[in-house]
Amino acid sequence: MANVQLFCLPYSGASAMVYSRWRRAVPAWLSVVPVELPGRGARLGEALQTDMHALARQLAREVLPRITGPYAVFGHSLGALLAFEMVHALREGGAPQPLALIASGTAAPTRREDYERGFADPKSDDELKAQLRDLQGTPPEVLANQELMELTLPILRADFLMCGRYQYRARPPLTCALHVLGGADDRASQEQLVAWQQEGQGSFTLDMLPGGHFFIHEHEAKVLRLLKANLDESVRHDRAPLSA
Repeated sequence: MANVQLFCLPYSGASAMVYSRWRRAVPAWLSVVPVELPGRGARLGEALQTDMHALARQLAREVLPRITGPYAVFGHSLGALLAFEMVHALREGGAPQPLALIASGTAAPTRREDYERGFADPKSDDELKAQLRDLQGTPPEVLANQELMELTLPILRADFLMCGRYQYRARPPLTCALHVLGGADDRASQEQLVAWQQEGQGSFTLDMLPGGHFFIHEHEAKVLRLLKANLDESVRHDRAPLSA
């Protein structure tokens, strides 16, 4: 029975451990591997990054020795864009191609004009808190906790800058499957999500789920069913069938 690693990159302001619950909710053949970014979680003592391409290259170097067989890469929001760049960096470093790139909750790399306008300059603490409220993924008691905010806001500020200053680079399209997830009430439009198709020449799917930006938590069970189905199909296409 084949084992597939799913490397998961976090969204802005978060630690990769937001995916820890997934480890217990996926089939035995699927191994969820959270990828921590510098400056948070177990890497809290490391400097925060604001250069997307440099961070993608760093993560690719760190992930490459951990790849033990068939794998896929998932990212949500900022994590989706970073996952895209990391897959390119892995390819440039000679790594085997992933079965799939799964991009969730953000516009395609060529359709980021809204993000550039909104995030290219540093935001104040009040502006960051307002953004968290708008995204509706942070409980009010967390926003009111000064100690937690002192830890979270610098990370969020750096992540927003990384997103806003991102520069797209045209390269040969990816050959792996490309699966995109979007929230019906999220900021990214269906047109912006469909534009991800331009980045690959393999199979492409787009699934719209109910909910806002954090639909991956609001509808976690459905998200995991989609991930399993898409990866199962990718492995079957790769002629290595999996058991349920």
